[in-house]
Amino acid sequence: MKEIRIEPIREAHVEGFHKALDIVARERRYLSFLEAPPLDGTRDFVLDNIRNGHPQFVAIAEGQVIGWCDLRRHQREVHAHRCTLGMGIVPGYRDCGLGRRLITTTIEAARALKLHRIDLDVYADNLRAKALYEKVGFVTEGVARDGVRIDGRFIDVIQMALLLD
Repeated sequence: MKEIRIEPIREAHVEGFHKALDIVARERRYLSFLEAPPLDGTRDFVLDNIRNGHPQFVAIAEGQVIGWCDLRRHQREVHAHRCTLGMGIVPGYRDCGLGRRLITTTIEAARALKLHRIDLDVYADNLRAKALYEKVGFVTEGVARDGVRIDGRFIDVIQMALLLD
């Protein structure tokens, strides 16, 4: 396998992140949207993350963004101890430990920020992702039955969380 670096996202990564996001979204199996938002929207998201200290990391192989993991802190004061995790890896780079590297890097950033809770949603049929989340300490807190509908097929959404010490 090629050398893969994990690094904090920078403005220079926006187009590569957008491309990776679009690739994973168009698989229509993992994300809550079916294509990446417009490039300007992706740029706004990334720059907002950078400006506001929301951790976002990218995996880089041969100069290309091939995966990401990000946390968005909740804005309201009563939820400020929480954040929501999102991640994805393009095909060809899965099942090699990259997901674990990305998520553990991101969890450590959450600890450094003194966050207390990380939330995420995972589709019930995404067994690989669910197993990864469990390995790093996430637990299932609930299920939204038929929580998403993709191409006419309903899929349960598993709600998971990790409490940080």
